[in-house]
Amino acid sequence: MLVNEERYKVAAEKLRDAYGGETVAPLRDFLPPTDVEGAYAIQAINSKFWSNSGRRIVGRKVGLTAKAVQQQLGVDRPDFGVLFDDMRLANGGILDPKKCIQPKAEAEVAIVLKSDIRSETVTRSDVLKAADYAVAALEIVDSRISDWKISFADTVADNGSSAFFVLGETKKKLDDLDLYTCGMVMEINGQIASLGAGAACLGHPLEAAAWLASTLAAQGDHLKAGDVVLTGALGPMVALAPGDEVVARVGGLGTCQFSYGKG
Repeated sequence: MLVNEERYKVAAEKLRDAYGGETVAPLRDFLPPTDVEGAYAIQAINSKFWSNSGRRIVGRKVGLTAKAVQQQLGVDRPDFGVLFDDMRLANGGILDPKKCIQPKAEAEVAIVLKSDIRSETVTRSDVLKAADYAVAALEIVDSRISDWKISFADTVADNGSSAFFVLGETKKKLDDLDLYTCGMVMEINGQIASLGAGAACLGHPLEAAAWLASTLAAQGDHLKAGDVVLTGALGPMVALAPGDEVVARVGGLGTCQFSYGKG
């Protein structure tokens, strides 16, 4: 029987290999569905591997913040993943479907920091002080687990089911925004596909960012100046098909968009 550390290494390698397009079965042979510590250990193995391979960390994403998304995936708490520089897609850009497996899109508020956050007891006010600006964002989530049959441990180990993200170009200071009541509309091919509001994101996008900062600090890490923080979905995520044109509209922050392949 493999000890935990060896099991985690094997699971991490399987997830890395799955980026080639072949999904893997849920990770039940490597960790229980609710093993938070083990799941983040697997995520950390791959984050270190990719960093050593030359990928640059540019921030973090918070996931599973909206009740609607939690219900879709059958989980009951937020999680986080690592954002690398090569995951960013230009606003209005084209995402090659060959780079995805079973992608879904969700609209979010992104916060870019101007200073580090190191405390283990972070409040909304702390995030407000550390934030430089906010922008509308789209996250393209994907899963290396077959048919999205994920437990909480599966999605955490799989870097929060992350894939790509898009940031809008309208930068707003947070003092000028009401992120609690701001509305969100995500359109696909000109049709409304998802609706939501800031309050759906763990009660407030700043609350999600505060949770992330506190959680990272408790693990011996921290958010850094310049980091992008995707604070979590404002409404249900929607599966993508080649040719889809996706636009997110977030109250006070304008729009961001991308094409999933050429129409």
